[in-house]
Amino acid sequence: MASTIQYSADKISVHADEKNNNRRKHVLQQSKGRAMKKIVRIGAGSAWWGDRVEPARWNAERGDLDYLCFETMAEATISAAQVRKRRDPSFPGYDTYLDDRMQAVLPGCIKRGTKIITNQGWINPDAAAERIVYWLNKLGAKGIKVAAVNGSLITDRVLQLTDKILENGKPTSSLTDSLVSAEVYLGAEPIVEALKKGAQIVVTGRVADPSIFMAPMMYEFGWDALDHAHLGAGNGLGHLMECGAQVTGGYFSDPGFKDVPEPWNLAFPIVEVEEDGSAVLTKVSGTGGAVNLMTVKEQMLYEVHDPANYITPDVVVDFTTARLEQVGPDRVRITHISGKPRTPTLKVSIGCTEGFIGEDMFFYAGPGALRRAQLAKKILEERFKIVKLEADEYRVDFLGLNAIHGAMTPKDAPEPYEIAVRVAARTKTREEAIKVGREVDGMAVSGIGMTGKRVPHQDRTREIIGVWSSLVPREKIIPSINYFHS
Repeated sequence: MASTIQYSADKISVHADEKNNNRRKHVLQQSKGRAMKKIVRIGAGSAWWGDRVEPARWNAERGDLDYLCFETMAEATISAAQVRKRRDPSFPGYDTYLDDRMQAVLPGCIKRGTKIITNQGWINPDAAAERIVYWLNKLGAKGIKVAAVNGSLITDRVLQLTDKILENGKPTSSLTDSLVSAEVYLGAEPIVEALKKGAQIVVTGRVADPSIFMAPMMYEFGWDALDHAHLGAGNGLGHLMECGAQVTGGYFSDPGFKDVPEPWNLAFPIVEVEEDGSAVLTKVSGTGGAVNLMTVKEQMLYEVHDPANYITPDVVVDFTTARLEQVGPDRVRITHISGKPRTPTLKVSIGCTEGFIGEDMFFYAGPGALRRAQLAKKILEERFKIVKLEADEYRVDFLGLNAIHGAMTPKDAPEPYEIAVRVAARTKTREEAIKVGREVDGMAVSGIGMTGKRVPHQDRTREIIGVWSSLVPREKIIPSINYFHS
């Protein structure tokens, strides 16, 4: 049985069920005879949909956490989920790895009393919450309240709530015929409300990445939603946590320049937060990677266009005031991240169909690999004319030579000993995109000598989902929360 409330910041009266929420753990003795300081330990469980599962298990079992938070979305995740739902009505609409992640972490979290916050709900948070209840029941964990935060999906009214596409200035109405989905970035407030109502697990749709990690801080410390000083610090810490292992040495190693121990054994980060927003970033002991000033600085500036004005739904974060200090092995203290008042609008990601891509590849190796690849490119260009390929964009790349730098590749670049030839075309229809694979297949016997051709075991065409941005007035978005019980 599920119950529903409408959430609005100016209307909700709080009469939360405080069962299991009065625990105040992880205190730090300041010095003998002084008051105890409250510390909240929050761990990361994922940084994107395809992230590893084992580090989440380590945090659940060995992290001694108050909260374990999962971030599993990229900008295109929900649009891709909408496309899949359109093709396959049986698709439940939540993270396809939800089962794997919950089976890995629920035993440790239940044993420790760790609460879980996750945006694995994608386009169907209710179904995700029900699935989590299924796994709780399988484990015999009764009496656990699971909250599903809805309201981020506004596909049916996005064109009425928005007016302009941020990337090109055109009216959002120009997307009418290609619109697939629209998701507004919610902030931390509905998660906080669910925690106040006694939820031990909160599953959401699109919520801004840092907000998932800041919500426990707001709840535990009683920070007000308009307290931009504390929320600036909290959201800044959330930004450091949201990319998981990137702050513990992942996506960091450059052998001989930036080395980290055991990069195959990376842990996800843990942040120990104090009531004033100061914190120490660390990780489970005995794991590889590193937490140091370099890893923290790289993540702090990751995807931040303006470090003085990092805009989130909850607050505008200012990283320029931050102070970092290495206080021990794999322990960095972070203080003085500041904030500015939140904006009157929320960002919306609008997914639209933009045609199809046909893609395939074949190979050459040994002396003369490059000249054979160059002739193969010429052959395909002419054959695409013969079959009248209608492509909005077409390219042939030589992996190992120019696939990344393209025309900027130095003319005197060393000739590779082996080359993969990748062929791709963007088309308006699937029928046109299919022509790419068909002509590449022909290279097996109608190409040139020593062509290495793989046997395709998957569809070589895919639908393109473009993502555009717009803004919606904050007051037009009113999330709702449904509750489920094991």
